[in-house]
This record gives sequence, structure tokens and C-alpha cells, in this order.
Amino acid sequence: MCGIAAQFAYRSGAPDPAALTAACSRMASRGPDADGFWASDDGRVGLGHRRLSIIDLSPGGAQPMQVGGEGGAVTVVYNGEIYNYEALKRGLEARGHRFRSASDTEVLLRLYQEEGEGFVERLRGMFALALWDAERGGLLLARDPYGIKPLYVADDGRTLKAASQVKALLSMGGVDTEPDPAGHAGFFLWGHVPEPHTLYRGVRAFPPGHTQWVDGDGARPPRPFASITDTLEHAERSRPPAGDPATIVREALLDSVRAHLVADVPVGVFLSAGRDSTALAGLAAEAGGRLRTVTLGFEEYAGTPDDEVPLAESVAQFYGAEHQTIRVGADAFRAAFPGFMDAMDQPTLDGLNSYLVSQAAAQSGLKVALSGLGGDELFGGYPSFAEIPRLVGALGPVPGSAALGRGLRAVSAPLLARLGGERVPPKLAGVVEYGGDYAGAYLLRRGLFMPWELPEILGPDLARAGWEALQPLAQLGETVGRIETPRLRVTALESAHYMRSQLLRDTDWASMAHSLEVRVPLVDWALLRRLAPLLAAHPSVGKQTMAAAARPALPPAITDRPKTGFTTPVRQWLVESGEVSAADRGLRGWAKYVYRRQTEAAPPASVPVGGVAA
Repeated sequence: MCGIAAQFAYRSGAPDPAALTAACSRMASRGPDADGFWASDDGRVGLGHRRLSIIDLSPGGAQPMQVGGEGGAVTVVYNGEIYNYEALKRGLEARGHRFRSASDTEVLLRLYQEEGEGFVERLRGMFALALWDAERGGLLLARDPYGIKPLYVADDGRTLKAASQVKALLSMGGVDTEPDPAGHAGFFLWGHVPEPHTLYRGVRAFPPGHTQWVDGDGARPPRPFASITDTLEHAERSRPPAGDPATIVREALLDSVRAHLVADVPVGVFLSAGRDSTALAGLAAEAGGRLRTVTLGFEEYAGTPDDEVPLAESVAQFYGAEHQTIRVGADAFRAAFPGFMDAMDQPTLDGLNSYLVSQAAAQSGLKVALSGLGGDELFGGYPSFAEIPRLVGALGPVPGSAALGRGLRAVSAPLLARLGGERVPPKLAGVVEYGGDYAGAYLLRRGLFMPWELPEILGPDLARAGWEALQPLAQLGETVGRIETPRLRVTALESAHYMRSQLLRDTDWASMAHSLEVRVPLVDWALLRRLAPLLAAHPSVGKQTMAAAARPALPPAITDRPKTGFTTPVRQWLVESGEVSAADRGLRGWAKYVYRRQTEAAPPASVPVGGVAA
């Protein structure tokens, strides 16, 4: 796990080499073990890297890494892990390749030499990379299918710049920081900035599951090589695997966990009292090796029903783990909060849980930890899997419901606003207007502020421009595509939007702020392709099936426990510290607070005219 930066001048004239140094300095916590830089002889291409040593801890694994002879060298910087690199390496060795390191980075380079741009389809893992091919005279960008690893690009037509974080990219200079209306409106709509947008007009998230070739003739359109929607559509047309569904799920999960344990340093598990992390702990224990677990507890919750520590500790003991519990309270929160706000790469409602548990894992001596993120999306654990199909089923067949709903919303929205946005959600006004299809129902389910509220928050011009640029209903409709199974429709929506733009992104920057690599075995492309046909054919396969995959079986106290989510006393701490008022302690107030803090700290041009309504 690392931080990468790249720049390429389309024509004559070299970019400022200090820009790479600035970007890598901004990402120092992503790679405290080493840094490295490379530039082409003419200075038109530069690659920078910050290293967190996980596989091949020797200097032989350092980046930027180069293979090939004079005039034909291939040089790469990459962030992530390739879990099947050893199998790929054996195949390359059989074809005559000779390796000088034990790293997965060199496997990437030699696989590219052998197979070209399509090599990414052979990779199992998480990755974002920039690869310079001297013989072809071009730069290849790529990002993993789920978008686990971030990559941001700024291209002004003269120079292309790329980096692992938005703030690192901005530090390179020469980036258009005028506000992107879609990014600003999208944050208040969803509670995160939706990809591919950022707060800045000149910065875009590179699309997951794509490669892009850039050379002196310009940037070619990104080429897709993997799509969540396409994979789920194909699964519906595929024959489900023969055999017992529970056995198939168990074997697939165990395979994914084994793959994600590949490392030259100890790998731990984030352990709460939920099914996802406890199942991972059991599967990791079965996979062999030393099992280390860490649980984050809160002093305010000790001895209350909200305290997950006792149950998590019992699970750790059950599986024979080397366990550590770290409790934090208001004082620790106040000490950590400035660092949390600085590390936040884009405004988000989430991230603090990940920041604190990553801090705890780092304090326990870990460099790598497994997270149960993705279990709800894959196995239908969210209420949305029942609520969205139910709403669409009730309203979808009603003729003219959208037109009728617009009228009802116009009348009821002002009344609901006066009643209070936290106690009586304004989204109730839009149920009839939006609830008749999956795109609209998902907007209602996940939306923070509703579209008609945006003008009051951002001002009418920015709100209108943002909504028109976002086209959220059209984008959500494309995500659903031709998927027919209600469950898989919701899986596509939750995976491609909430999980990708919020959970995965926040996990990345929050963990890397503590130089911790977080791996997500339940967000694995090979796992999705293996289980999707089964999930399409067997709707009953869910979180209980996943929890039952561990051996020995989890105790009933875990498997029969209702889903509660991971809670923190953050709102209480914020009010007590004076950061937010008691009136703003809800999610909507927290969103306004985070937005103000992040835009105040941003380049001046990025602050929109009109500000945020108090």
C-alpha cells in the first residue's frame, strides 16, 4: 500500500519536478518506509512513490520500478496489492522471465511486457497504477474493478497529473480549483462527493475497472475491462453452480480470505461484534498462521448495551486470537480530531470510525488489517434490500405517479421543512415522485438532503448547475442497467455508489493516515464473479449463510444478534468540545460543519459563492 504521483507533458516542455516531491510529501503517511522518484531523460515524464513495505520488504521492492533494456524500458508506480502475484510469477517464469525481486510490482511490469494493456484482467487485488512504456512513448493509467484504491487525475491539455489523493494532486500546483458544481451538490445529496466528481473543476476520479493510454497525441478514452453492472447482468444469464449453496459460499469466502492474508508482515483483523468481522476472524483462523485481532471500544459505552467489546473479546478467545482492545474517550477524540480533519481527502459524513480503529490497529503494531467492509453489499445486509423493492413494487405500477408526486412534493415539502429535518425527514415529501423506480427509490433511501433543498444550502445557481451535471437519476438507472433480480439491482446500486464513493474511499484515506493497509476480502472481484450466479438463483443466501462459513461455527450470540451497525459517541463529543452546536448534532448538521471546515481549508477558488446555509 502506497501513495503514487505522476505527471506527463503532452508536447515539449518539462513539468516542474518539484511538483512530484510536493505530492509525495503530502502523502508521507501513505508510505513512511521509503520514497522514490524517476524522470525520463527529456523530463516530460515523472513518477513519484511513497512506500509502505508489505510484500518484499527489501530495497528490491522499491518503486518506481523499471524493467527492460535501453529504449524499451517499462517503469511503474503502483498502489495496492496483487494477491495472485505468485501464481502469475510462476507462469511468467515458465515463459522465460527472470525476476530480480520477490515483489508483486515486478510481476506487474513483466506481465505488461508479456500481455500489454489487457494484463489488468489477470490481476486479483486492489490497485491504481501509472506505467510508462518508453518504446511506445506513452503512459498507462489503471484502477481496480471495484475502485478500492483511489486515483485522481488533472489534465489541462498541456500536462496530465495524477495522484492517490486529491489534496496531493492540488499540492502539485497548476490545477483548476474552480468549484465543480456536481461535487458540491453531490456532497449534500449523498453525504459524500460522488465519483467521478470532486470539489474542483480540474480534478476527476479515474474510473474503476478502466485503463487509459496517454501519449503525445493526447489521452485516449478510458477503456473498461470490468463492470459491476455487466457482471451482475451476466450472472443472471449464467447457470448457478451445482451443489449446496452454503458449501459454495464457504469455499469462496475461505479462498478470498486466504488470498488476502498474503504478506511479509503480520496481518490482523478489525474485530467488532458484527457478523462480517467475526466471520472473517474465524476464516482467517482456519486459513492458518498467527491470528491477531484488534477491537476499538469507547469509554462512554463501557457497561452499556452499545459496548461491543465484551462480545468481540469472547469471539477472539473462541478463535484463539492474539487480541488487543483499545478504548478511546473524549480526550483522545479531541487530540485526534485535527489530524482527522486534515487527513480527510474530500468532505464526507463518514470516516471517523475508520480513522479511530485504524489508529488503534497501528498502535497495536499492525501494518495490515482485514475489514468486513462489503459484506452487506454482497449478502444483502442493508434494510435497502427489502425497502427499495417494496417501495418500487407499491408505486411502480401506479400510472402518472411521478407527475402526481411532483405536485404532492411541492405542497408538502415546505410543511415538512418547518417540522424539522431530523425528526421528520423531508424525503417523505418525495416518496410518490421518486419511489416508483429503483433509481428514485435509492435516492430516497440514501439521500441526505433532497434535490429541492439544495438551493437553500448552496444557492440556486450552484444547486441547479450541480443537479444538471450530476444527472443522478440517469446515473443510477445506468447502474441498474438490465439487471432483473431485485436483490442484484440493490447490490449494484450499493456497491457502485455508497460503498465505492464513501466506504472504500473513507477507509483508504483514514487508514493510510496511520500508515495502515486495510484489505477487504468481501470486496473481491474473483469472489463476486464466483458468487453472483449463486446469489441470483438463491435469494435466501444472505448474512446468515456468510456467518455460518466459519469453522468452528460462530456462537449463537453472534449469528442471532440483530444488525445494529457500528456506533460511536462522536456527536456527543463534538457538542461537548464546542465543535458543533447541540442543534447541529444530527447528520445534516454534521454535513454542514464538515463542508465548512473542508472548504475553508481548500484553495480560495474552490469556495463557492454563497456559502452554506446555517
